[in-house]
Amino acid sequence: MDELQRDSLEDFKNKQKNPLVLVLDNVRSLHNVGSAFRTADAFAVEKIYLCGITGTPPNKEIHKTALGATESVEWSHAPSTLEAVLGLKEQGYSVWAIEQAEGSTTLTDFSPAPDGKYAFVFGNEVFGVEDEVMKAADGVLEIPQFGTKHSLNVSVTVGVIVWDVLSKLLSSRG
Repeated sequence: MDELQRDSLEDFKNKQKNPLVLVLDNVRSLHNVGSAFRTADAFAVEKIYLCGITGTPPNKEIHKTALGATESVEWSHAPSTLEAVLGLKEQGYSVWAIEQAEGSTTLTDFSPAPDGKYAFVFGNEVFGVEDEVMKAADGVLEIPQFGTKHSLNVSVTVGVIVWDVLSKLLSSRG
């Protein structure tokens, strides 16, 4: 840990986080949940909301991919994704659903405000983000894809979105 210059668990919990929140909307795979935790830890994300049927720690399947990140990343469970989203909007977050949809903004065209706070909603592996959540979101982001499948695993999508937005925020701060 010292050679890698990593924060201790206590130091990490006390450090200022990046103004990003992840919302998992009925994500079925516990491995995807664990991967989201690990990504959230890597990029010092503020919090994860686990909504609906999304599994919660402690869980050995989540732990397999989270590798302890459930201890470092703040999280809470919300029975309703819509309620979590509306609460985040009340707290001043700009909420973006991550989905392939008509009228979406491609990630390459998305320019976050340097002082903005963002929440990103990632949907169920089969059904995507709930329709009512899509309507409540401030916008929809889509990752451009060039292959034949036109879909990415939820855990990969979390990594792509968080890294892209965070790198844009960091470069805009100078």
